Amino acid sequence: MTTLAHGIDLVENSRIEDLLRSHGERFTARVFTPAEMEYARAARNTIERLAGRFAVKEAVLKLIGTGWRGGIAWTDIEVVNDALGRPYVRLSGEVARIACQQGIDQVQISITHTAQLAMASAVALAGPHDGPRV
Repeated sequence: MTTLAHGIDLVENSRIEDLLRSHGERFTARVFTPAEMEYARAARNTIERLAGRFAVKEAVLKLIGTGWRGGIAWTDIEVVNDALGRPYVRLSGEVARIACQQGIDQVQISITHTAQLAMASAVALAGPHDGPRV
């Protein structure tokens, strides 16, 4: 495996809480997939979980170097969990196309959060691997 790029993001949970309060379903439908919302709502720390997934989306965009432009949708980056609970990303749409163009075969992520902050790191890899493909 070869490391191609790295992205990191830090989110204040209060920012996500404010967006939920101000925009509700319009915000969540635009930013999160149904699976992400189901995961977040399954626990008491819903805001922390949403903030962590939001941070992953930002970190992935940093590693591909595009920002939010050119037909990229928030839901092009989906954070899901494997059978053991380990989070990973599924890329689709324009983000998947750009990742493929850049030779990215896999994106490894790590998420952490407290009651106040959520942080995510994303690493783009190329070459043979054992994990889920993007």
